[in-house]
Amino acid sequence: MDGVEVEVPVSLRSRLSLWVSLVILAVALIAGIFSFVAAFEEANEWQDDMLGQAAILSGRQVPDINGDSSPAGNSNGDHIFVQLIKPGQTFLGNNPDARLELPANLTEGIQTVRIGEDSYRVLVKTLGTGERLAVAQSTTERDEMARDSALRTLLPFLILVPLLLLIVRRLIRLILKPVVDVANEIDRRGETELHPVSHEALPAEITPFVAAINRLLRRVAQSMAKERRFVADAAHELRSPLTALSLQAEHLASAELPVTARERLDDLRGGIDRSRDLLDQLLALARAQTDFGHVAVSVSLQHVFRHVLEDLMPLAEDKGLDIGVVGDTDAEVNACEFDVITLVRNLVTNAINFTPPGGRIDLSVEKKHNEIILRVKDNGPGIPEKERERVFDPFYRILGNDETGSGLGLSIVHTIAVRIGAVVRLEYSNKISGAGLCVTVIFARP
Repeated sequence: MDGVEVEVPVSLRSRLSLWVSLVILAVALIAGIFSFVAAFEEANEWQDDMLGQAAILSGRQVPDINGDSSPAGNSNGDHIFVQLIKPGQTFLGNNPDARLELPANLTEGIQTVRIGEDSYRVLVKTLGTGERLAVAQSTTERDEMARDSALRTLLPFLILVPLLLLIVRRLIRLILKPVVDVANEIDRRGETELHPVSHEALPAEITPFVAAINRLLRRVAQSMAKERRFVADAAHELRSPLTALSLQAEHLASAELPVTARERLDDLRGGIDRSRDLLDQLLALARAQTDFGHVAVSVSLQHVFRHVLEDLMPLAEDKGLDIGVVGDTDAEVNACEFDVITLVRNLVTNAINFTPPGGRIDLSVEKKHNEIILRVKDNGPGIPEKERERVFDPFYRILGNDETGSGLGLSIVHTIAVRIGAVVRLEYSNKISGAGLCVTVIFARP
């Protein structure tokens, strides 16, 4: 069967991967926003606590503050203003030269105050001496510290979410692998391989679908078997009357007849012979399509050539054809001997029928690393490229071809090749002139 891609853009695996990934990303985004906001607020609360601790420490050093002395600097290097709410009394923990103009009417507790173009977080505390102490910090610095702290909480999301997406995609592949394997196994089957599909390793949700496919395959196999039996039975039934007609025609030919009657008798005998050949081909096709009685053995191709040529040499000599085996290379293939003989016989018969008188037919064998190649070449008209797929259909004849034949030869060859695992290719014998036919049959090397 022609190979097709199992994984398509609308496959279950792709859709499942897409939606699970979108859900993971949505959850990660919501969780990331929540974590960022929570970490940001927590950092601000922590800095408010730091302002409170700075106020407690500075309150114990009021004499130093009144004496224009700076309190201990922040270990993080952040700018913290500590001052008594009096005009001109301003100190910076890290830079005592800086001065901050604070309104005198600030309320007790922590608050945000805007001074000029900057905003500050200010904690106001009344000391035991009745003086009011202010500890302030720029909100720009506070927000920067809070953002840095919040962004650090997002690092696990940034690292783990892509990793989680890869793991989910891999898990989906592993879970759906049995389904893909079954699809590939069905896709690799030949047109006559209608045995049931195994569903042992499949998920329970897929089993009913596979069971339905098996029932369909069983019905198709039964229908095809009926058709083959009908063809075989009809061919068998018709052989006896045709044989009787042939014998009567032979007896009639021995009698004295007028010239006109003898010409018509010759036409009748020719038609009977063609009908018998057609029945033989139908029986051969029915036999080739049957899976029973084909025991694979080691078959010599040179032996097959000799067997076929002994039978068909008289036909080739009648047309004056130069037919023979090129080279003495021999190879053995693992197949039913009758199948290989039937395959080669049909190829050679086809070449004899379509090669003009005085033509040439060559049979050859070539061995490669993993392949055994059988070729039958002639210098007949060949087969156009657009017709090469159709000629394997039963009874198909190329238009404009007046040669006699049943149209079953290449169909039998293709059927046998598919069953034994061989590949048939059609080419021109002379690719430059586009003439002649070269039939190549490729066997797997045993």
